[in-house]
Order: sequence, then C-alpha cells, then structure tokens
Amino acid sequence: MKLSYKLYPFLNQDSNKKSIGDIIILHGLFGSSKNWVTVGKFLSEFGNVYTLDQRNHGDSPHSAEHSIQVMAGDLEEFILTHQIQKPVLLGHSMGGLVAMYFDLTHPGLLQELIIQDIAPRSYPFAYDNEIASMSFPLVGFSSRTEIDQEMAKFVSDSFIRQFLQMSLERKEDGSYHWKLNVDGLNHARRVFEDVFTFDQTSETPTLFLLGGESDYIRESDFSLMDRFFDKNQKVRIKGGGHYIHFTHQKEYLDQLGKWLQSEFT
Repeated sequence: MKLSYKLYPFLNQDSNKKSIGDIIILHGLFGSSKNWVTVGKFLSEFGNVYTLDQRNHGDSPHSAEHSIQVMAGDLEEFILTHQIQKPVLLGHSMGGLVAMYFDLTHPGLLQELIIQDIAPRSYPFAYDNEIASMSFPLVGFSSRTEIDQEMAKFVSDSFIRQFLQMSLERKEDGSYHWKLNVDGLNHARRVFEDVFTFDQTSETPTLFLLGGESDYIRESDFSLMDRFFDKNQKVRIKGGGHYIHFTHQKEYLDQLGKWLQSEFT
C-alpha cells in the first residue's frame, strides 16, 4: 500500500553540520503525521524526516486488513519506493510495534531505532470508549464543539478527545467525517497480539524512550527489551505517560537530540 506522508527536508543553520541520513516516524493508533509536526521539524536539524500516515489513518488508504505485519510491509514498500538507505526509524505505540517488528525481520537495514513507550509483547485492544466516541452518526452536527460534547459521553479525558479530533475533518458542504477507518480499526482487535513470537534478536542501536508513569510499560518489559535488542538504552521521562512527545515535549526533544548527537558524533 502506498502511504501518504509529510517530508521535512534537512535544514540546519550550522553549515558545518552534516545530515545523519533519513529519519522515518510512525505514529500510534488513532494518530497521523499531523501529530508529529513539532518533532518532525526538530529532527530535520539532523536529516530528512518522513512522517508517515499508516494504513487506515490520516490520508493513507483504508483497508480491511490491519496488522503489525502488513504495516511493516507498507513500511518496506515506502523505503524501497523512496530509495531510502539505512534510515533512523522512530515509532510510537502501535508505530513502535511496527518499527520493532520491522527491525527484527529486516536485520541490518536500519541505522538506528527509537521506540516510544511500548514493549515487544502483546497488548490488549483496550479502546472501546475511543471507538464508541467516533462511531455515532455525525449528521446534524454543526460544530466541533457539539461533536466534542457528544464524545465526552464516552471519553472524559479532554486530552484524548483533542487527540482523536485531529482526525476529524470538515467537508466543503459543512459536514464532518473521520479520516480514520474507525470501523476497520474496530474489527482489528487482535492487532497487538502474538507479534513477537520468534527468537530473532537485533543488533541495531536502540533507544527506548519511556514515560515514567506510563500504563503501557511494566517492570517485566525491560527484560524483553534486552532479549530482543542487544544494543539498547532505556530513558524514562519522570512523570510522563504515553504521550510524552506532547505532554513533556521539551525533555522529550532534549533526549532525542542527546541520543542522535551521541550516536552520530
């Protein structure tokens, strides 16, 4: 599948700084390239940055097939189509699972791997409320405020609602629709199960950038990270949750910058 993407060309005000190569960013479930504008611009100081819309998200095509494996196949097609050599791959949540699976099944292809707040294991599909908040008919709603009020009946957290609404689009006739394939994602409830069922290990230098208070990471995950990724470093951002690229943006970008500078100098 040909994925939609945004490109942030390498741009560094220091003429002595050379590009480290291409960087690819994979968003999480219900996200899109729109969630990564600030990070994309920041990382463009190091190289060309591609922020992808994965299938069933953003401006990429919809499909009834949605799994970590097929998304890894989409990524492979993207890399081949754009003739990208040895990229740095950053993945958050679902995108992190895709990134880890891709690296483990394509040894030696990546230059570096950055995984945000996810571990190489199975996860439950615990998003019934989010799906419900995007499943009611949008006919008759005249503003985003009205839609938000209806969504609040299912998702009380305003941050999560605002995150979801980044995929809410208004048509020329004034009506609204979801760019996400909500029904398709609802029927892909095993997407996070039984992905890492093999013994392959990776030699790719890997940074696990984790929220210190995240519900997605448990202590037993650290041994799994070590099992699959021989050359990994773990950094926990104090007080951070699953969306540290938003909630703890300064520290998050500082850690990304430190990692890239240490690995490429």
